[in-house]
Amino acid sequence: MTETHIPNLLGDPNATRIAAGDTEAVFLPSYGMIGISLKRDGLEALRRVDNLIVAAAANRTVGIPFLFPFANRLADFQYEVAGRGVTLPPHSLVLRYDENGLPMHGLMWPHLKWAVADVSGTALTARLDWSHPQGLAVFPYPCQLTLSATVESGSLTIKTALTATGDIDVPVSFGFHPYFGFEQDRANWHIRLPEMRHLTLDARQIPTGASEQYPGLDALLGMQSFDDGFALLEPQATLSIAYGGHQIAVDLLDGYTHTQVYAPHDQNYIAFEPMTAPANALISEDGLRLVSPGDTFSATFRIRVE
Repeated sequence: MTETHIPNLLGDPNATRIAAGDTEAVFLPSYGMIGISLKRDGLEALRRVDNLIVAAAANRTVGIPFLFPFANRLADFQYEVAGRGVTLPPHSLVLRYDENGLPMHGLMWPHLKWAVADVSGTALTARLDWSHPQGLAVFPYPCQLTLSATVESGSLTIKTALTATGDIDVPVSFGFHPYFGFEQDRANWHIRLPEMRHLTLDARQIPTGASEQYPGLDALLGMQSFDDGFALLEPQATLSIAYGGHQIAVDLLDGYTHTQVYAPHDQNYIAFEPMTAPANALISEDGLRLVSPGDTFSATFRIRVE
């Protein structure tokens, strides 16, 4: 089943629904290829999708946003990689800033217009040519991004490919920030996290470079709050939340080395964030990988709704 011109609050004429069996997803290519719905048997798994107009105006993350060129925070407004650097403005209409005024999540989704490359009943592929002045002012590394979303019954798989199209290496520090939840109170949700390395953060939520062993978690979420960074111990990992026989799981399948778990105690959602590098990697260069001119880097994760 494929539909274009899907009604949506932002009026994206390229809005596309893909579906397989009892599962469907909706993406807005003209607005950062953001995912605004993931349903199985009519039940919505995504959260923070109720007022997209307000979110877009405020550069807030919602649904399944793609975070580029960096996921989470930077410790400063200047960075330099591969002999090329940039100074980010402290006040910009296209960037997002945290409570300390630090830039976070890169060029925000409302300002990224992707071109639909291919769409079928169950899959959508879109491309973004990172060569425009607005993008290069934030991240001066020419590249092409390809995002492919594929639905199967009970799951949505998202593959992102980055091809270096210029004459300079491209640093890889992108990620996603999907929000999930159930209608029931979060206190009764059951959270499962694998064994990982827990990153030590400073008072600004910036990794210090230190970490400690994290034994994993298998317990009720209760009133616990999370805004924690982790390094994976294996190439693949699964994080999940469950309630009453229903489960939402994120499988990090390829290319992702880190994750952030975000669950404020006073909100009825949780985010399991796939990350290709730790926060602040453009400055610290910890875990930062480079894509040589002409080469392609790819990363894949899957959301299972069971």
